[in-house]
Amino acid sequence: MNDYNFGNFVCLLREKKGLTQADVAQQLGVTPAAVSKWENGNGIPDTNILPKLCEIFEESFDGLLT
Repeated sequence: MNDYNFGNFVCLLREKKGLTQADVAQQLGVTPAAVSKWENGNGIPDTNILPKLCEIFEESFDGLLT
């Protein structure tokens, strides 16, 4: 999965949960700008953040990355 597809998926999952970028950022301990960067395909989160993203979105690790 490229950064753009990953970002679109994160955005979709976030909106499905009714969360803002700021909500997700607060739960992860990152800035809203970082979440925006991921969603815009300009980067991906550090690997240590991925398990928490899975938890927030109630998504499996494999599901999040594929």
